[in-house]
Amino acid sequence: MPSARLRVVILSIEGTNCDRELAVALSSLGARTEVVLLSQLGTAGVAAGRRRRLDQYDALFLPGGFSGGDYVRAGAIMAARVRAAIGPDLEEFVRSGRLVGGICNGFQVATELGLLPGRPGGRLGPAEAALVANDSGRFECRPTFVAFAGGRFPPLAGVPAGERYLFPSAHGEGKLVLGGDAPARRKALEAAGQVLFRWVAPDGGAPTYPWNPNGSDGDIAGLTNPEGNVFGLMPHPERSFFREQAPDWTRTGGPRGFGDGQRFLSAVLAHAARGG
Repeated sequence: MPSARLRVVILSIEGTNCDRELAVALSSLGARTEVVLLSQLGTAGVAAGRRRRLDQYDALFLPGGFSGGDYVRAGAIMAARVRAAIGPDLEEFVRSGRLVGGICNGFQVATELGLLPGRPGGRLGPAEAALVANDSGRFECRPTFVAFAGGRFPPLAGVPAGERYLFPSAHGEGKLVLGGDAPARRKALEAAGQVLFRWVAPDGGAPTYPWNPNGSDGDIAGLTNPEGNVFGLMPHPERSFFREQAPDWTRTGGPRGFGDGQRFLSAVLAHAARGG
């Protein structure tokens, strides 16, 4: 179990709605987890007892939801506000090697900030990719499967490529689109080990809809930055953390315990607790 000394912040604004769910999962792994409003990381108009600093924490998570109502583009409003409120602090946080994880809407926010696919040194900048409307034109919400792509993601060092996880999906804008020469960009990310997860069929094979729920090129479901300390993924590991959340739980006699989300988040926090 990750060290109880690990301090984790889940950053929230209006519209995020998976922060508490994620907090339960991370706290169950022993981390000291706190949901913090972006406004608390400032000083103007914030009571001293509610003020927080980003450098108080060892890891940062951007949770799922519909931050800022997903107006303009999914994640764009929260990204703009994060950049304005704590941009230099966030760059320093990433440069220090501390973990930043974006889940679903959080992946969209990290992409809008330019943290993913990312620039060397954790610099923020214009978005070089976007997560756009699913090919189906619908909000897709169901159990889905991903496989570890075998990239350079330190928390999963030693995990074989192709290792499969059940993480539920719940998004309307999850299709990853890379800027510029998209096929060349995708090959470069693959060569650099920055593809974290790919959508797969239940048997681990190549997916068709709905197993790739959004039509993302190359079946990409998650990315990391070049250094591997920032990651983003579209499906929700916190929604498969407990065995009771599994779609087949009642059909299999209702065994208690943990699901694939626990396996993944435990590895992530264990790595963060070791100091990256």
